[in-house]
Amino acid sequence: MTGTKIKENFQDQIFLTFNRIVLCFVLLIVAYPLMYIVSASVSNPAAVNSGAMWLLPVDFTLEGYERVFGDSRIWRGYRNTLFYTVVGTLINLAVTLPAAYAMARKDFVGRNFFMAMFVITMFFSGGLIPTYLLVKSLGLVNSPWALLLPNAAAVWNIIICRTFFQVTIPQELEEAAKMDGCSVTKMFFKIVLPLSAPIIAVMALFYGVGHWNSYFNALIYLTDREWFPLQLVLRQILVLQEIGSELSGAVNGEAAANKEQIAAIIKYAVIIIATLPIIVIYPFMQRFFVKGVMIGSIKG
Repeated sequence: MTGTKIKENFQDQIFLTFNRIVLCFVLLIVAYPLMYIVSASVSNPAAVNSGAMWLLPVDFTLEGYERVFGDSRIWRGYRNTLFYTVVGTLINLAVTLPAAYAMARKDFVGRNFFMAMFVITMFFSGGLIPTYLLVKSLGLVNSPWALLLPNAAAVWNIIICRTFFQVTIPQELEEAAKMDGCSVTKMFFKIVLPLSAPIIAVMALFYGVGHWNSYFNALIYLTDREWFPLQLVLRQILVLQEIGSELSGAVNGEAAANKEQIAAIIKYAVIIIATLPIIVIYPFMQRFFVKGVMIGSIKG
């Protein structure tokens, strides 16, 4: 069947033109701050602070990146964030996927009751203080596990995975496997998981990005700077202005006069360094969104 182009009438042309204008405007709003941060991170700090640099780099320099990569807090934050992202995502998948598959099986006794309990926790949480007291009573305060175990699964993601299993895994396939003597556990690992690569990739990206950008739980539960994630280190630099001498250089003479300018490009360089891994990974995961998120959300 050959595609036939439908002729657009006058109203359609006006509507499409309006959409293109709005999309161009949104693209400009989103793209300009990103372009500005990238250019500012490699520009002369004096040009950035004076406003001479507004789009493209001026007096190209890598001084900001050199100072950032020379700071041990950045590397330690990177190490901790990678640990939280990898281990936390594995824990999330290990909890979310089996729970969603159990909720998707019609022969699971009490699945409506457990699903209702899940949904209730999604709308009514215990609150910050009770949650902190619970984590403290478990002995997890000032431990990296305080960032991983309390957030082992998100109910919304369980619902998306459950819907994906219900839509994409045929009931006849499970019945045929059961007739061949396949247990539920073997069916889950040997049949369901290999057919669920899109939703696994989407969940890994959802949870991974969440762990990478998370800092609030670390702010509450961690006091030992050795376990601070990169985002918390970034917050100290951007919000609290904690730029030590090892980052901004000496505070005497001309260096003291340039401290504020150097601090600015350090901030921009840190922003790029903190977001670059997600920007690199996202294009490779994007193709799974159509199969993963869309199928998981339809008929939800």
